[in-house]
Amino acid sequence: MARNRESQWLAGSRRKAQPAGSWLLRQGEPQSKIHLLHHGVVRAVYHADNGVEKVKEFYFPGEYCFLYLNWLTNTPADYSLQMITAGETSEIPLALLDAPENQDLKTQLLVQQLIYKEKKEQMLLLNTPEQRYQYVQTHFPDWESQLTQRDLANYIGITPVSLSRIRQRLNKG
Repeated sequence: MARNRESQWLAGSRRKAQPAGSWLLRQGEPQSKIHLLHHGVVRAVYHADNGVEKVKEFYFPGEYCFLYLNWLTNTPADYSLQMITAGETSEIPLALLDAPENQDLKTQLLVQQLIYKEKKEQMLLLNTPEQRYQYVQTHFPDWESQLTQRDLANYIGITPVSLSRIRQRLNKG
């Protein structure tokens, strides 16, 4: 996004410290804010009734944390947004994206998200678990140091035990 437009957009926002484990949005709640992440790591996570968690995506400093589908369909959150580590966010009213003067920002965010989602879909559908892990290593090299093994495994669609085995196999070769 253009820097001057972004600073105008952030002018009315509130910067807030976020402890590790805190919720920016809970599954089932209406979404009214975008969270610009300044420091820390956030995950979008689905909590199934049986206690199983499924990680949809991660957010890192400089990224906007919000659920696009729920925003576009004006529906309650399908996922929770949770701080994995302590950090800091700016809270921006989601309604600002609907303002006529912000249509270019809205379009940029949607294009960026579409590209990200298409790449993730390719990664998950066209690769073996080992290839998915290698994809993450290549395209997101900082993730291993910033995420738990459980979250990383969940993201690439395998168990933590399977991830451990893949790592052992790759380190032997």
